[in-house]
Amino acid sequence: MNKSELVAAIANKCGVTKKDTEDVINTFMDVVKDTLKAGEKVQLIGFGTFECKEYAARKGRNPQTGEAIEIAARKAPDFAAGKALKDAINE
Repeated sequence: MNKSELVAAIANKCGVTKKDTEDVINTFMDVVKDTLKAGEKVQLIGFGTFECKEYAARKGRNPQTGEAIEIAARKAPDFAAGKALKDAINE
């Protein structure tokens, strides 16, 4: 399911316009992004938790040349599914 299919499904289920639904989804994504950027996590009980994980700088190898390279430290978003979501999928 892509974003437009998600918008259509939610709009149909809630009985609202696709435009309003898309605005809500875009706002949700912006709030999650801004919260993660601020170093906080977003926890939706029963669904899951969005958080930002930090990875330290490390050494690696270029697979084409075998040359040693430095891989910079970085942050990456992470999602951990909640128990209720896992149970619902495995029913």
